Amino acid sequence: MPAAAQGRAYALGRAALGAGLLLAPERLGRPWIGDAAGTPGGQAALRGLGVRDLALGLLLLGALGDRAAAPRLARACAISDGVDAAATVLARDAIPATGWGVVALAGGAAVSGLRLAGALGR
Repeated sequence: MPAAAQGRAYALGRAALGAGLLLAPERLGRPWIGDAAGTPGGQAALRGLGVRDLALGLLLLGALGDRAAAPRLARACAISDGVDAAATVLARDAIPATGWGVVALAGGAAVSGLRLAGALGR
């Protein structure tokens, strides 16, 4: 698959997840952070992450034709995902077992973002 098509899929997936966290933070956040997703504070944090992912996805989508900006944005996405995975591991005693799915998803997205950054830079 061409790098631009990979970039579109990656960016749209990130933007969709971000929109979902904005619109339904409890529903999407509960598998990750458990009951905290049902609290106002948990929902505020999840919506903040949602805005981040929505913005990064849309920015990357708009930058796909730019050989300088697109790789940088893909790396920024990868760093965000890596931090999400690491933060979840650090909180492992306070999250439900389903939170490990988020570690896998975020870790995979971090690796994908780094690979995408390399492909977009060529």
